[in-house]
Amino acid sequence: MSEIPRFEWPVRVYWEDTDAGGVVYHASYLRFLERARTEWLRRLGVDQMAFKQATGLAFMVHRMEIDFLRPALLDDELVVSVEVKERRSASILFAQSITRTDGTVLIQAQVRAACVDLKRMRPAPIPVDITDRIGRA
Repeated sequence: MSEIPRFEWPVRVYWEDTDAGGVVYHASYLRFLERARTEWLRRLGVDQMAFKQATGLAFMVHRMEIDFLRPALLDDELVVSVEVKERRSASILFAQSITRTDGTVLIQAQVRAACVDLKRMRPAPIPVDITDRIGRA
């Protein structure tokens, strides 16, 4: 069960996202997923640059599992969702999907993002103010 409501971010597919045939290149989906998680944090009031400068911490993808179900095509309008599935002291497990606006599910992903001390490049506890924001959302 999600701890916070599902967050959705719209994306349109541009030429730069596709291969020569107008089909979205697989690595482009990673950018779409990342943008949605970034906007989810922004919606919580977390400016990642300010967070990094103030704490020396950042969120980094630790693990990702993706099921590519159907292709997205040039000019498709997509919705990228973010749901928190699990929160640990130093990481968050997200369930994400990419869906065409007609409801067709294209991608399903599980993404674990770890809070990392950038000087040591080691996991670090997620600051309490961030976990509080997640809890209040």
